[in-house]
Formats: sequence, structure tokens, C-alpha cells
Amino acid sequence: MNPPALKTLVGRLAAAVVLIALGAAGAMLWTQTQHPQPVASDTTAAPADERSVLYWYDPMVPAQRFDKPGKSPFMDMELVPKYADEGGDAASVRIDPSVTQNLGMRLAPVTRTDISDTLHATGLVRYNERDIAIVQARSGGYVERVARLAPGDVVKAGTLIAELLVPQWAAAQQEYLALKAIGDAELTAAAEARMRLAGMPERLIREVKTSGRVKDRIAITAPIGGELQSLDVRPGMTLSAGQTLARINGIASVWLDVAVPQAQAGQVRTGHTAEARFAAFPGETVTGRVIAILPGVDPAARALTLRIELPNRDSRIRPGLSAEVQIAGTPASALTVPSEAVIRSSRRALVIVAEDQGRYRPVEVTLGRQANDRTEVLTGLAEGQQVVASGQFLIDSEASLQGVLDRLAAAPDSGAPAMPLHEADAVIEDIDGEEATLAHGPFESLSMPGMTMVFPLARPELAQGLKAGDRVRVGVRQTDDGLRVEKLDKTGGAK
Repeated sequence: MNPPALKTLVGRLAAAVVLIALGAAGAMLWTQTQHPQPVASDTTAAPADERSVLYWYDPMVPAQRFDKPGKSPFMDMELVPKYADEGGDAASVRIDPSVTQNLGMRLAPVTRTDISDTLHATGLVRYNERDIAIVQARSGGYVERVARLAPGDVVKAGTLIAELLVPQWAAAQQEYLALKAIGDAELTAAAEARMRLAGMPERLIREVKTSGRVKDRIAITAPIGGELQSLDVRPGMTLSAGQTLARINGIASVWLDVAVPQAQAGQVRTGHTAEARFAAFPGETVTGRVIAILPGVDPAARALTLRIELPNRDSRIRPGLSAEVQIAGTPASALTVPSEAVIRSSRRALVIVAEDQGRYRPVEVTLGRQANDRTEVLTGLAEGQQVVASGQFLIDSEASLQGVLDRLAAAPDSGAPAMPLHEADAVIEDIDGEEATLAHGPFESLSMPGMTMVFPLARPELAQGLKAGDRVRVGVRQTDDGLRVEKLDKTGGAK
């Protein structure tokens, strides 16, 4: 084949290849138009079983919304997702029913029950200071004999203490008997009065009148039964009028002094019944009554002292014993919940209220009296509501993670829940009455890393007493204009 003919053949073959390629491309285009292939899903789309994301946003500029995750154009941080299920009640949290069942969560109703102010305290036994007898010499004389007694002995009423010789009484008796023998009634009455004025007891005067003989030795006996606390007489002593011979403290009843914190002192009134239990007498209860609330306050313990009188018929309760005391007030109807349903902290008390559709709401309550396993609720709940009595700490933790507890602090004028307060540790770089430059740690609840930035202050007084270099606990809240500082608690000075 000559060269021109070869060139012509090659040209025709190339044209045919081009026509075939164009035909194939047209066929593919027509096929895709008539039967479109499914578009691959966005790699950023969440699986069906995950929470639905409405948009992403920068916590520093919450008004600006983004369709996809990524880095914030305003700050060096990741955008935060806003989920669809966060648009419900901001003050409650939803727990999956299967989770609550696995945890054995138990509910209890808010009911009205009779409850009384029951005070539990400890006390020490002491003598009843109103049951004391002082044995004295009514006239001068001499000690002839003393009974074999010593301080600390328990004596009965009428027990002999000492025998005295009282010359003055013997002379008065002789005068009386002489005038009685004469038969002068007027002088006899005067002599009897003289014996009485000399201090002779009526018992002795009756003996002289009946027997007609002088009783020159006088027996001194215990006027009451109790503990002989002192014995100041010995044989051969010379006594003067009014000298103390012995001191006896009755033990038929004792006092129990109970220290009560001043915050609970208002629960007790005189006359209230008290039950005392002693370690020395296991299983026994001694019932007494409150006879006095002493006016003084212990400056160290800041406690008042209650005085309880207890019977001591068998003389087993001795001064110095300690006792556990329970004082019950007057029962009254009150709104109560199980004590285990209350979550207490240093700032407030919460209960978790169960609502419809598996939602649980933390409610701040004001507590009152407590009796047995029930606690009075003064404000925050209504009769018939259901509260979580077991497993509430899981819900409390979940609510804390979602910022529900911070939203309990609602605005007083609008009644709408406030945005949560996000906290972190920080160091002040600069501060004035309007803004603060803070080198802060991460805000975990915002997924915001630590950095140095300028924050506006909600109130000028937040800057009082603070200076550059101070370490603080900062609390910020989201607003339409970004994050704003609403809390600055100093935790330390400059490093």
C-alpha cells in the first residue's frame, strides 16, 4: 500500500474511534438521566440511632449558627452541637425507662402525715439541787456520840447522825416541868414558849410534856433519805448555834442536763415528755419531763441546757451517768417525703419529681421537721406528686451534666428558666469594673478548651477586691452577645 492510501486509512480509523467514544458517553448520560444513581450520604450525617443535631454554634457567639461541624471562625475551638431533644423543658431531664428499671428506681408519693418535733441529744445526770437537807445545831452544846457514817453513804430518813448535850435546852425543860408542877397555867404556857424559842424541835417538846422528865441528850437524825455528802461533826466537839453538822442530798429524783444546739432550742418547751436511755441499763427507758430551759448559752458549743427531772425510785441512777435523750413535741399534720428522697448540699436541698413520659425534674425544697424516716417539706412540692426515693443520685448527676440544676435559678420577673452557669478555674490577667481578661481552664459543660480571653462583667461589684494575678473560680453564662461573667470567687492570691 502506498503512503497516501495508508494515511487515509489511519484517519478513517481515528474518526471511527472518536464517534464510538462520543456514542458511549451519550448513552451513559442518557442512562443516568433516566435512572439516577443514589447519592452517597454525607459523611457528617449522624446514624439513625444517634441524637438529631439541629445546628452547630460557637458558645462565644451563640447567635451565629452553622450547618456542619468544624473549627469556629471566631475562636480556636470546635463548634458545639445543638440537639433537637434539647428544645423541650430545660428544667427537666429524660431517663430511658430501661435504665430506670435496671437500676431499681423506686418512687414514693408526697403525703400528709402526723409529725412532731423530735429532739435527740445526750445528757449527764446530776443531783436534784432542790432536794437538799442541811443539818445544823439549833443551840450551842457538846457532841456526845457520832454514828458510824462517812460522806458518800446512803442514809434513810430518821437515821441517827449524832447525839448532843445541850445545857440550854435542859435548863428550859426543868423550868417548864417546875411551873407545870405548881399548876400555874399562865407561867407554864410561857415556859413552853421559851423552850420553843430556844430551838427545841416539836418532837422533843412533846416527849418532855408526856414523860415529865428532862431530856438533856438530844439525838440528831437525818430529815430526808439520800446521799450523805458531808459530815462535819466528831465526838467531844463543842458546837455553836447554827453550826452545820451534815449535808444530805436526796436521790429520789435526779436531774439530767442536756445540751441542745441553739437552732433546735425552739422545738422544746417546759413540760414536754423526755425519754432517757442509759448504757448501764440496756433495753430500759426512763421517762421524765422538761422542768427548765436554762437562760445561759455555752459559748464554745453554742448550745442551751435543758433540765430534765427523772424519777429514781430504786436509786440506780447515779450522778455522772450519761444518757441518750429523746424529746417529742406535739404532733401536727405536715407534708412529708421519705428522708432518703432528699438530696442535701451546702447550699440547698433538692428532690427529684417524676413527671410524665419518663421525665424527671429537680425541685428545690425548704425542709422542716424530721421524724423517723419522713421529712417535712415546707415549700416546693404538692400533695400527690411522685418523688424518686431510690436512684435519685443518677438523675441528679445527669441533670448536673445537662445544666438542669443551674437552670433552676429562674429569673424572678419573667419566671423563665435562666441559662446554665458554666464554671472553670482561671487567673486574672487584667480587670476593671466592666470586663476582665482571664487565663481560664476548660469549660467542660461548653466543650471549650482553656485559653486567655476578655469577658464582660455582669456587675461592676464582681471586680471588687480582685487584682491581676489572683486565682479565681469563674462562672459564665451565655447571652445573645456571647459569654458574660456572673461569678468571680477568689480561690488564692498570685502565684
